[in-house]
Amino acid sequence: MEEIVLCASSAYEKKYYLDERFYGLPEAVQNELKIACVVFTEEVGGVLTVLFDEDGEIVLNPQKEEDDILYDDIACGMLIRRLERDYEELWRQLEAYYKAFIIQSFD
Repeated sequence: MEEIVLCASSAYEKKYYLDERFYGLPEAVQNELKIACVVFTEEVGGVLTVLFDEDGEIVLNPQKEEDDILYDDIACGMLIRRLERDYEELWRQLEAYYKAFIIQSFD
């Protein structure tokens, strides 16, 4: 099984994306994901992708364009750790949802 993108936000395009497979998530969860991603890209820059790895675990994947001099590497590391800590329960619930509902749709 390959990595599956849950959502992403881009400071470059000023856009947020939620994969259509997750439109069934409660609106409050969708809003929390949007807030987390957009706040990250507004504070740090670049792109933040939240995805499920091959084992169904959440991965927060920050990226930047090579020539992006405004991207804040230090804030990136600090904010990723804060998102992992502050949203720990949400990440666990999303992993359980993914394993129970999304993975089964691939079988």
